[in-house]
Formats: sequence, C-alpha cells, structure tokens
Amino acid sequence: MTLRKGAASRAAIPPATLAALNAGSMAAATLAECLAVDHAVLMRTAFPALPEAAIAAMRDAAGQGITRRMACAAALLEAHLGPHGASVAAAHPSDTVRGWAAFMIGRAAGLDLAARLVALGPLADDPHFGVREWAWLALRPHVVAETPVAIRLLRPWTAEASANLRRFAVEATRPRGVWAAHVPALRRDPDAGRALLDPLRADPARYVQDSVANWINDAAKDHPDWARALCEGWRATGDAATARICARALRSL
Repeated sequence: MTLRKGAASRAAIPPATLAALNAGSMAAATLAECLAVDHAVLMRTAFPALPEAAIAAMRDAAGQGITRRMACAAALLEAHLGPHGASVAAAHPSDTVRGWAAFMIGRAAGLDLAARLVALGPLADDPHFGVREWAWLALRPHVVAETPVAIRLLRPWTAEASANLRRFAVEATRPRGVWAAHVPALRRDPDAGRALLDPLRADPARYVQDSVANWINDAAKDHPDWARALCEGWRATGDAATARICARALRSL
C-alpha cells in the first residue's frame, strides 16, 4: 500500500475507536481504521520495553506510505526483539501488530521461499482481512525475485480448504496488483500463472473468484487477447462461478 494516513482519515474515526486501535485492544473494522492507526503509539503500548529511540524512529516514519511504515515497524521490532519477535507479534490481539509480524517474516534473513511461506501461512489465513493483506504484501518482493519458484510452491495452496489460503496464492502473484510492486515475469508471460488460475476457475468462494478475476484483469492490461482467449475457453464449461469470474476479469476491455 502507498496510501498515507492523513489527518482527514483520523478525523473520520470516533476518538474512542481511535484510542482503542492505538492501544491494540480493538481490531480495525475498515480500511480507514487500518490507515488511521498511530504506529508509534501502538508500538509503545504493545512493546513497552522498547527503547525510546525505537519509538522515535517509528514516530519519524509517520508521514510515509503505509507499507513503508509497516516495514519500518518490522525492522525496529526485529532489531530489538530478535529472531523470535515475529512469533510474539503474531500472537498479539492487534491486527496491525500481527501485520508487523508478517513483514518481519518477509524480511527475515536465512529463510528460503518455502520456509517463508510456511511461517506466513497462519497470517495468510488470519481471521482479519487486514492481516491477510499484509501477509501477501510482505511476501511480494520474494514473488518478484523468484516468480517460478513462488508459483510452484503456491500451486498446492489452490487446493487448500481455506478460501483465505486459496485466495492468497492468487493475490500474492497478481501481475500488477494493488499497492505492490509489479511482477515483471508475469507481465511478460501471464500464461505462467495458469498453474494457479486454472484450479480456481470455478471456485465457490466469491473472495477467491474476485482475486482470480483481478489477476486476469491485471494481465489484460498488457495482454488483452490472452485474457479474452483464456475466458473464452473457461466459459465453455458453463459454470456460473466461472462466468462471474470472466465477466469481472474482462471489465476493463
């Protein structure tokens, strides 16, 4: 995400709600609430033993985009809590703190992509919508760097019982994505992503359907004929879920 937390976003949140969000005692219910969290205040509350220098560094990052603030928090926690800090943050009741855990896993040294996915799995399946977004955003640099490996490792996720995990496999690899770096390999050759898309072309969950449609819509911006041909082949099955995916996938053409 590159959205910024301005005074306007905070002003729209009731003071009691904002105080609870900053205290880590309440989950954000909307994107606006996610963006309104004061990360320095939350960090001081959630980790009172952190030195004032760490809180000051978090405060100094307040004007940056949200993904940069999340990454900054992860770096600060890693520096002061050590390698086990991610597991501590992942167990916190605040969705933002659990998001910091995702970024800590994303930046952790010494993990290959397979191990990183295993560590991120619980956060990718988190009950909170925001944590699930932070999980794939934290993985995104590794998807960009190791696209074929990421597709191979995420392929089994398309058969998971949890719609959250099935959706994660698609969302993490979107060629363009939202608030995230593009994946050059999939922008050049979207067909490489069919290993993830084809198993989900008739997924019963709208959460997954929307992600599949958005993946194809991303690809259609560079390869419209590819997207049309893919959907034409899929529609031949006559499945209602597939028809919905294709209608959304081709909405920009």
